[in-house]
Formats: sequence, structure tokens, C-alpha cells
Amino acid sequence: MLRLTYELESTDRDRVAHALSSLTSEGFRNVGDTDRTYAFSVSEGVKGQTRLNLALVIAHEKRDRSDRSSDNRIAAEIDDVHAIDSRVDKTLRAEGITPVSRYPVEFSSGPKGFTAALHAMQRRGAEVTLSTKTHIEERPGKSGRYHQSVARRELRTSDHKQLTAEGKIVGALMQTRQPRDFMHLLLSGPANVDRDQFVLAGRDFLRKQFFGHRYAYAVHNRNDLDKHPHLHVIVGLRNSSGKMLNPNVRDFTEWRTRFAEKARERGIAIDRQKRVERAGPPPVKRWEWEMFQRMGATAPPNVVEKVISKLRDTPTAPKLEEARKRFDQTQRSVRRVIQMLEGIAKDRSAPSTARELSQDLSIGLRREYERLETAIREGRDPTREKGEEHMLRSTPISAAQAKAAKETLATTAINVAAKIASPSDRSIFEQATKIIGKVVGLQLDSRVAKNRDRGEADRDKRPSDGLETKSAAGRDHIAEQGVVNKSSNNRSVDTARIARSNAENDRPETDRSDRERQNAQQRDREIPKSIKLRPPKDRDRSR
Repeated sequence: MLRLTYELESTDRDRVAHALSSLTSEGFRNVGDTDRTYAFSVSEGVKGQTRLNLALVIAHEKRDRSDRSSDNRIAAEIDDVHAIDSRVDKTLRAEGITPVSRYPVEFSSGPKGFTAALHAMQRRGAEVTLSTKTHIEERPGKSGRYHQSVARRELRTSDHKQLTAEGKIVGALMQTRQPRDFMHLLLSGPANVDRDQFVLAGRDFLRKQFFGHRYAYAVHNRNDLDKHPHLHVIVGLRNSSGKMLNPNVRDFTEWRTRFAEKARERGIAIDRQKRVERAGPPPVKRWEWEMFQRMGATAPPNVVEKVISKLRDTPTAPKLEEARKRFDQTQRSVRRVIQMLEGIAKDRSAPSTARELSQDLSIGLRREYERLETAIREGRDPTREKGEEHMLRSTPISAAQAKAAKETLATTAINVAAKIASPSDRSIFEQATKIIGKVVGLQLDSRVAKNRDRGEADRDKRPSDGLETKSAAGRDHIAEQGVVNKSSNNRSVDTARIARSNAENDRPETDRSDRERQNAQQRDREIPKSIKLRPPKDRDRSR
């Protein structure tokens, strides 16, 4: 949306409307450009003159909502603005209206910007005339269909709500999602830097980085030594050969690095830093600035604080320090969790299921933590880093083993949390252990479910009183069932087993004879009987 404001010699509204109507039939930018929406208002100017406010849609206006073209768009460049201004000036003079002066050109963006431009024309209750080809086709039982008609319609009103409704209708067919023509870039340095060398470093960077592009820059705080100097740069995104520049986050990171290199060549020790890392004043959005201008001290406290900090160039170091403290606390908590898991993995008295699971989790957590630290150090966003899969053991375990492992991890976490003196550190550690606890529970439950799926046949094949197993999980299974392992080196266990054996041998003779008889019968049943066939002995060869 292009906004032009003129001071005209005293004239009436009808003559201005007739001049603009004739310009519409010819075209605002080129001959034949007759489909554009425009709006104007005429009010009292300074020194008895007449003020003309003209708003022209330079974005592409679609034929309907399915239109994806952008042929009718006018770029917001100075040559196009001068061409439109000269055609308006020529048309007004042809109608006998003499423009005395023109105010600086303004731009608005999007449907909201168009509606705001209509509202700004209501200066001192002036009526606004809207001329457009955008219509709404009413459909019974359905919502209206927006389309661009052949006939142009005009609306003249001073009603605020009616202008808002008409702005929404026109904005529905405005193709505002177009690439930008210019980019605003900020090059900032510390307060104690040599101003002249800093400006030369910025000039060298712009000259090399944006070769072939049009750009302009202004230096702020060049003479105020208490504030940090910075360059505001406006860069044309389309170069001389017509190629469009489409910067993203990686480009900005690379530009910071190259600017720091140019600064170091000039003897300025500057590292590549973002605005947040530099602890400069916070960026103020347009709506926050307008709210502060409208409401003043009654605006929300956070808006007032941001605007005042921007006006006074107050750095946000205290907030940055709080962020660093939270980062350090999180870092300490992650290290405590890793140390806790490694301690469980090395504890021989803990169940082996908990030991092996803690070892796997500590290795995976340490690898992930180091990978995210590397991303932060290299300037990448850690939230966009794709996670990696880490192997966890899938050996089937029993429900008793899972319960023992969970209790071990929970007890250890409680003991570690009790030793943390800082309440905030303890809270962050407890949150981290909750997440670890969920992961442990899911992993153990999956292994228990896998054990249930084995089936009755597999359980029958395994000896129920077997004392030797192939995995550590099997040893835990035996220990949790209370079965004594005869291969143990524990002297107390061996002593108890020998005592039970002696007690059995010291029983009465009758019991022993009965027991020996049963054992003999059992052995007879177990020993297979065989029949040996031998040739008869030749006692009497004469026979």
C-alpha cells in the first residue's frame, strides 16, 4: 500500500474526484493499469490550502482466491514511486488543481495496513472515498465469494466500522505474501571501540558481501562514547543481474563471522554474537511502540520496559545473567544425573538389571549432551537438531527384576536430591530424574512384556530350579526368587548347606533306610536295563 499526501491550492472535492477518476481510466503506473484499488480523502490543509490523502494498492490484486499469479504487482522502489507521483501531479494540473507540496511517502503492508490507511484518512471527520473492483458474490446458504469484477464500485463514507468492513473485503484479494525488496541489517560493536575503524570495517564487509546490490547505511552513536556504535544498513535484495537474495538463519550466522573477520583486520576484537548475546536493548515491535504511544504509562509493564530500554539504550544484561544462571543450573543437573547413573552402573551390590540399564542410559545421555553442546558452540539451534537412537538392551526380564531396578533408581535419585543444598538446583534435578524415570519405566515394562510373550512351551523347557544362567538378568531372577546358588563362594552359604546335609544324615536309621530304599528305586528306574547275549560255554566238546 502506497500512501501519498499533497497540499493543494484551495479546491473542492468534486474536482479532485474527477481528476483521480480520469487517472484510473488511464492507469496509475502504466497505461492500461486500470484495475487497482485506491482511496482518497480531502480535508482542510495549512494556510487555507486543501490536503489530499491518496492510498493506492501496489500489491497484486487477485481475480479470485484461487489466483496464484503476481503479475500486477508494483515493487516498492523509488523509481516506481516517482513515476506514480508524476502521473498524479500531471493529472491534477490538467484538471486545474495546483499541487503546492508533497509530504514524505509512506507504505503500509497487508490487509491490516490497508485498513489502518483508511482510518488515517479520517482526519477531522473527513469522508473517505473507496474505489475498487473487488466484489462479494452472495450465495444462498454459503459464504460470499470474493472476486474481481469488470465494473468498478465506489463508496463514500466516514463511518469507522464500514471502512473496516470494506478494508477486509479488499484485503481478501490482496496478494501480500511477496518477497521483500529490501532488508534491514544491523552491525553492532562494543562501546569502547574505535569509531572510525569500526565504520571502515563495516564498509569493507558491505562492499565485499553485497557486491552488485544497492545498499545504504547510517552510523549511530558515532560521537557518544558511552554507547555502543552500530550501523543500520538497508540492502536491496535484487542485484544488478536480477538475482534475488533470500537470506536465512545460516546466512546471518555466516555474515556475523565475516564481519568479525573484517573487524579483526582493522584491529578490533569482535566475536560473532547475536543481539541477545551482546546484551543490547531489546527489539521493540511495531505494535508495542504504537501501544506505548497510545497508552503511555498505562500500557502493560513488559511493553513499557522494552520501549524505555530501547529509548535509553539500556542493555538487558540482568536478564541475560538470569538466563546464564538457568543454563548453568540445567548443566549441573544433567551432570548429576549422568554421575548418578554411572554410580549405579559401577555398584556391584545393585541388581544387575539396574546396573546394565544405568550404564546404557548414561552412555546415551552423555552422547546426546555432548552433541547438543557442539551445536550450541557452532551457532546452531539445539531445538532443531535431530536426535540419535541409542541402543538399549532387550533381554527379557521378570516383573520382580523390573521392580527391583525401578526401586534402585528411585532410591538413588532421592538420596542424591537430598544432598543438593540449593532449592532451585534440587527442583531442576528432580524434573530431570522424572523424565529419566519415565524412560526407565517404559524400557523395563517392554522387557517384561517380551518375557510374557515367550509362551508356556518355552517356560516348560527351562528347568525351574536351574542354578546356572547365561545372562546377568538370569542371576537376578534366581536371587529374587530366593534360590541358593551352589556355585557361590560365600562361606556362610556353604556352611548352612553343609549343616542341612549333616542334619539329614543324623536322622534315625529307619528314616535313613526308607530314604535309601527310595533312592535305590529311583536309581533303578533311571538306569536302563539291558540284556547281554553270550554264546554257551563248550564244557563237553564230544557232544
